[in-house]
Amino acid sequence: MKRWILSLIILSVSSLAHAIDIQSDTIYPKVELDTTMGKIIVELDRKRAPITVDNFLTYVVKGHYDNTLFHRVIPEFVVQGGGLNPKLEEKPFGEPIINESGNGLSNGLGTIAMAREDNPHSATAQFYFNVGDNKRLDPSKRRWGYAVFGEVVEGMEILEAMSLVETQINTKLGWPDFPVNDIILKKATLLPR
Repeated sequence: MKRWILSLIILSVSSLAHAIDIQSDTIYPKVELDTTMGKIIVELDRKRAPITVDNFLTYVVKGHYDNTLFHRVIPEFVVQGGGLNPKLEEKPFGEPIINESGNGLSNGLGTIAMAREDNPHSATAQFYFNVGDNKRLDPSKRRWGYAVFGEVVEGMEILEAMSLVETQINTKLGWPDFPVNDIILKKATLLPR
């Protein structure tokens, strides 16, 4: 009886691990972001940002980003998402991660990076795309930067179109730069190896 229970526990744990396979052995995994404006594919860099990539992929595989809003759009700067559902409710998120902004990747046009608060080690689920050359978001000798962990490899024209949508102050949240018409990330998918 004990062996049967132990076997059942081992099977359950291995099934759970399989269910959240983040391709730990893939150095440059790719994720497809299917939005209401079109599809974007990003290639992530686990070699330079292993903690950040694993964090992002865990959210992807668990479905956290599905049916979320891009809630901050500033032309020639950033398009940000990953935290709100269409009802303008913040989605639950996990523990903050260590800032990997000193990894040699720069906040250049078409890169993806982690959003964070003033605390440099406060990134959780929200991410942004650089839609301009934002090297001022890179680290310096005096301050932490924002951790870049990949780049757009397909769909840059979709991202550029997103960056040009009309925005306003969202009265419910009091947030500026909020798209007038929702841009929804319908589904984020870790692509097969």
